[in-house]
Amino acid sequence: QVQLVESGGGLVQAGGSLRLSCTASGNIFGLNGMGWYRQAPGKQRDLVAIISSGGNANYADNLKGRSTISRDNAKNAVYLQMDNLKPEDTAVYFCYANRWTGSKYEYYWGQGTQVTVST
Repeated sequence: QVQLVESGGGLVQAGGSLRLSCTASGNIFGLNGMGWYRQAPGKQRDLVAIISSGGNANYADNLKGRSTISRDNAKNAVYLQMDNLKPEDTAVYFCYANRWTGSKYEYYWGQGTQVTVST
């Protein structure tokens, strides 16, 4: 199993910045994609950004241009720098990781960290 632990959420005013961190532990061999999803109350969980073990990053439209995902493979960590935050960015942000076993994908989730953007 893989454990993902997030940190860095909190309350910030509109226009502010936050940096989320996530560290993986446990059976981390072969982890490929790591990234972030978010879920606002009453809404589905949506992709924010994902980065491969090789450093290729993809962003969803929600925070595109206002966020940067990065990864430190030596630390088994992924980060999300979020800038110019808006109230609509308020959500629980979940760290995510996947691994191809050779026959199927395995998916792992953190417990989530709350991000609240005030007006």
